[in-house]
Amino acid sequence: MWEQIEKNRRRSTFIVLAMGVLLVGIGTVLGWSLTGQPQGAFFGGVIAFVVWLVMWLFAQSQGDDVMLHMAGAREIQKRDHPQLFNIVEEMMIAGQLPRMPRVFIIDDAAPNAFAVGRRQDKAAVAVTIGLLRILNRDELQGVVAHEIGHIKNRDVALMTTAGIMLGAIVLLAEFGTRAMWFGGGRRSRDSNGGGGAQLILMLVSLALIILAPILAQLIYFALSRRREYLADASGAMYTRWPEGLASALEKLGKTAVPQRDQSRVTAPMYINRPLRQGERRSFSSAFSTHPPLDKRISVLRGMGGRVDFGSYDQAYASVTGGHVVGARTRSASQQLAAAAPPPPAAGLAEPRERLRAASDAFLAGAGYQRLTCQNCQAVLKIPSGRRQPVSQCPRCGAPL
Repeated sequence: MWEQIEKNRRRSTFIVLAMGVLLVGIGTVLGWSLTGQPQGAFFGGVIAFVVWLVMWLFAQSQGDDVMLHMAGAREIQKRDHPQLFNIVEEMMIAGQLPRMPRVFIIDDAAPNAFAVGRRQDKAAVAVTIGLLRILNRDELQGVVAHEIGHIKNRDVALMTTAGIMLGAIVLLAEFGTRAMWFGGGRRSRDSNGGGGAQLILMLVSLALIILAPILAQLIYFALSRRREYLADASGAMYTRWPEGLASALEKLGKTAVPQRDQSRVTAPMYINRPLRQGERRSFSSAFSTHPPLDKRISVLRGMGGRVDFGSYDQAYASVTGGHVVGARTRSASQQLAAAAPPPPAAGLAEPRERLRAASDAFLAGAGYQRLTCQNCQAVLKIPSGRRQPVSQCPRCGAPL
């Protein structure tokens, strides 16, 4: 995926500069429309430039933690969920990452997952409790391999930077709209007996303030849709079992559970677009953050028993009529036969067992203490902030 990595580096530079221009443009016209003076336009542009610079530095230093915090993710250790950790370790080795990614669990019944990592040696993979509940080991391995592919292809570094910049543009545009609504209209009426020119300028400014975040979001979504196909190809390569990821995507497409995290900034980071309350999964348009699931599944199942990038690109061409993998990668890709169908996964076979294991792992990551009553074997989960210690079992009254 050399072309993709190189493109992502160039796109990162383009995203930072393009969204910086949008921010400065919003600040300039906002300062001009609110003051009616060139000095106001200058200071508005300077303030917007400072905001852009601060947000870029913030994205480089704290962008990953912001994304994880917005999703409500909790970091866990290997003892909390050994199976998930083993899968991440396997895919880390297959993807040749220099370091084991941190593992997070999100307390959300909607099945989904995403990855962050400005650098490959400081990456993280986050999955929801809902995902751990409905997927077996082979399907979960396919999803984790997909996320490792994002890290390897430097997608997450690009999307984290773009997401932070998009958030800055949306906030500044909202501030500008409120400022013009409450202050700009009165100023235009008080200046020059009605201020026709000022009114026209305000309308132009308002149009820019409305269109800038829409344009930035379209760029953000376009990057997201293409990278999902490439991460699917990487996931098929790492597992050598495309059916695992295809089956996982099929299950994700059948779920109708709305997701708690509805942020426009984090939505493109997930393997599947977060579902809103009362919405159906069939929605797809220019504003969709992800390509259609049926196409992604058809490409994976059309690889013809081979798991190289060239075979994925041929399957992609047969489904969509285009190409997604670069010629250099296709020519250098080694053709490998798909692995034999794996035996039924052992352990955590039932959804109820998987749900219990995922919930326990999340609570452990949140700092809950586990106590087991030796008399009735009840398992108590004590929050870390509890002031009074638990001295007896609430079920049988035996001392702990």
